[in-house]
Amino acid sequence: MTMKRRDFNKMIGAVAISQTFLSAEAQTVSNWSLEANVAECCSCEIPCPCNFGLGTKMRCDGNRLIEIYKGHVGDVDLKGVRFLVTFEMGVWTRIYVDETMSDDQMQAFDLILPLGFSGFKNQSLSIEKVPLSVTRQNGLIKYSAPASEVEMKPLKGMDGGQITVDGLPNNAFFDYVQYQSVVHTHEGPDQKWSHSGTNGFTSRMMASG
Repeated sequence: MTMKRRDFNKMIGAVAISQTFLSAEAQTVSNWSLEANVAECCSCEIPCPCNFGLGTKMRCDGNRLIEIYKGHVGDVDLKGVRFLVTFEMGVWTRIYVDETMSDDQMQAFDLILPLGFSGFKNQSLSIEKVPLSVTRQNGLIKYSAPASEVEMKPLKGMDGGQITVDGLPNNAFFDYVQYQSVVHTHEGPDQKWSHSGTNGFTSRMMASG
């Protein structure tokens, strides 16, 4: 049975996970926290119903960038850790970690991945260190790994300002701002796609354990 995105999103931000599914090392981690900026484009129409606690019957192709600006695992500082998750919702993910991550951060990332991002971890086909590019200019957000690329622009409200949404049912959706994909591509061993004009958003994620 294909997982609905609302359930996938709950797993992504879960902080209370059965010990049965965690590695022995992850089970020992009790002192961790993170705050991160999120930017994502998917293949859903605007707005994506999944982020509102609803599901979609369409196949959902996505690229989600996560940039941790505050956090730790034990004594290891997570500030500056960033990674891109490319996925087909409920089917598979590939995780691309910025190659600039230090060895200590990489070890901490391996521990925190099943705690703060279990939905991504449980369906991961690979975790790779790659060159990861992120730029923000004139309202546009661009990010890419060798197999995936996103360019997204904010949608304007009636007053010309941002379209924001509060109260969404997930701890990864604080300060949610509506965007639209300009470029949203992936070409990998499993699938390739190219979308434009589809759903995008930015938000903040907060989690701890």
